[in-house]
Amino acid sequence: MQDDKNTLNRRDALIKLLRVAGAGAGAAGLGVWLSQHSLRPEVALATTARHGHGVPADPALPEMAIIQGDDPALLARQAVEELGGMRRFVSRGDIVLVKPNIGWDRTPEQAANTNPDVVAEIVRQCLGSGAKRVIVADVSCNEARRCFQRSGIAEAAQRAGAEIILPEPSRFKDVDLQGEVLREWQIFDPFLNVDKVINVPIAKHHALTGATLGMKNWYGMLGGQRNQLHQKIHESLVDLADFVRPTLTVIDCYRILVRNGPTGGNLDDVLLKKTLIASTDPVAVDAYVAKAYWNLDVDALPYLKLAAKRGLGSYEFERVRTRVKSL
Repeated sequence: MQDDKNTLNRRDALIKLLRVAGAGAGAAGLGVWLSQHSLRPEVALATTARHGHGVPADPALPEMAIIQGDDPALLARQAVEELGGMRRFVSRGDIVLVKPNIGWDRTPEQAANTNPDVVAEIVRQCLGSGAKRVIVADVSCNEARRCFQRSGIAEAAQRAGAEIILPEPSRFKDVDLQGEVLREWQIFDPFLNVDKVINVPIAKHHALTGATLGMKNWYGMLGGQRNQLHQKIHESLVDLADFVRPTLTVIDCYRILVRNGPTGGNLDDVLLKKTLIASTDPVAVDAYVAKAYWNLDVDALPYLKLAAKRGLGSYEFERVRTRVKSL
């Protein structure tokens, strides 16, 4: 009984941590899916795509790190350090895929895309740990070149040493995802046959799911008519997460879009939270951010329970080993 009480107190404390502070700015706009313009890929079915990019658990280290401060790059550096440092996740010679959210033709202040300073710092850490290549890629919703440019991510990531790969139609391959809902689908080929995958989404409101966080960010590896998946969005999210099984999830909560997501629409919809959360448990980190910012429990986000049932992590974030630090 005492353990249960301590767990509840811990849950309340973690939620309160993210709800304090905040001011903001934001903007809006809509576009068409880039994938709707794409041609059918000519490449044959890819049946050997590697999936599952995790590293062994370490009970001596936290599973989640919540870092608050003024400098987005420093937050990213400290968060990874709290989890054991990037050398725990990236080995010499690895090819690493860094997956931000670069879906929209927006500036960093509009909080529709991942903060470019966070992306650049993750790239630097991977290269500093001996990575052979670091690729930054996403399948944008608005026109890709403008999204990569206006978000600031292309310039920041290239300066840090990353290779930017745009979602050209010829780069999609048919892959059997072996999911419960998702079977054969077009996958952007940088996501195939890499050694490590680091998910770097931004925390945003989403009109359909309530929030778009780490697991929703995997839609950015799909080609084709991916909006068709909205009919079974929770099941498809879990299939994608099961296919990727990322090495690390780093959620950008420096600025968050609390309403009218995922594209934004009003300056008042963006809150400045100056927070970054990294975790080896992709389910726990989504559950935590969804509860703290949008008061969404697992019953409101069925994909969390489905993911836990699939063995992808725990939605009981209060039971996850967590380290909190202010810089």
